Amino acid sequence: MTTPHSPRPNESSAPQPLDKTPVPTSASSDSPKQLFGTYIKGMAMGAADIVPGVSGGTIALISGIYERLINALGSIGPNLWQIFRQEGGIKGLLAVWRQVDATFLLCLVLGIATSIRTLAGIIKHLLENQPLLIWSFFFGLVIATVFILLSEIKRWNIGRAALFVIGLCAAVVISSLPLLATNPSLPYLFFAGAIAICAMILPGVSGSFILLLLGAYDAVLEAVHTLNFTIIFTVVAGMATGLLLFTHALKWLLARYYQATLALLTGFIAGSLVKVWPWKVDALGSLNSEAINNVLPWQYPTGAHWLTTLGLMLLGAVLVSLLSLWGHRRH
Repeated sequence: MTTPHSPRPNESSAPQPLDKTPVPTSASSDSPKQLFGTYIKGMAMGAADIVPGVSGGTIALISGIYERLINALGSIGPNLWQIFRQEGGIKGLLAVWRQVDATFLLCLVLGIATSIRTLAGIIKHLLENQPLLIWSFFFGLVIATVFILLSEIKRWNIGRAALFVIGLCAAVVISSLPLLATNPSLPYLFFAGAIAICAMILPGVSGSFILLLLGAYDAVLEAVHTLNFTIIFTVVAGMATGLLLFTHALKWLLARYYQATLALLTGFIAGSLVKVWPWKVDALGSLNSEAINNVLPWQYPTGAHWLTTLGLMLLGAVLVSLLSLWGHRRH
């Protein structure tokens, strides 16, 4: 399979294969070790998605599974019924399972769910009580991701540079929007889930931050923490709807204009650095986990904490670099 680490053919308007190597289409295509690796990457995606401002799509892209994920999700559609009817019965179900690369998706979803279930409370506690620490870690992670992906764009031109700038500006604008204060109803949560999943699959655009903007983040996080299945199923249904509509377009773009799409996605990630800037205060200049005002390190009320913050940034950068090397070695 082709990853951001692999060279691409020249792009044109003519359809091109998404990958040089076919995506695995059966459970036997991946060894147990590879499936466990997918599960671990899913856990990393889930941990990133919990933090408003960090995207699980960023983790998928840097770990070398992004295209396979989009390809698998983009294969879900009305044609599955035709595939099932051709074989019928158990054989038909197996054909559908192979068509959507369901073993890969299952391992990834299990990893994401495990991470969200086990880490939601911890990350919420850190965001409320130690925001400087968690933002420093993710700032280092994101900035290292940007440099890695910039090196993968082999053929820069004016168009791709413009797409990078467009993605960067769009992420900055989204990160600067005011938060909505609302008591979300179930239909509203369905809508919020559909919008958030489109952002979640885009590297650099945080689905959890979109939920925060829409005033649904606290309700969803509390539902996960308390196992409120009514809210959970409503949000998941909205996410499934938005995901199926969005991934087909993204799959088409990746198949035909990979380098240009990568430039746009890298711009999204670079723009998200505004949201994950570690030194934040509220409007009155005091500490607040939901603060939206960035300040210079020496303006932070308790000091810059250079040793701690730079150390955590370095840790985030090292971890994402290792994840990138893992994805490169895997493929």
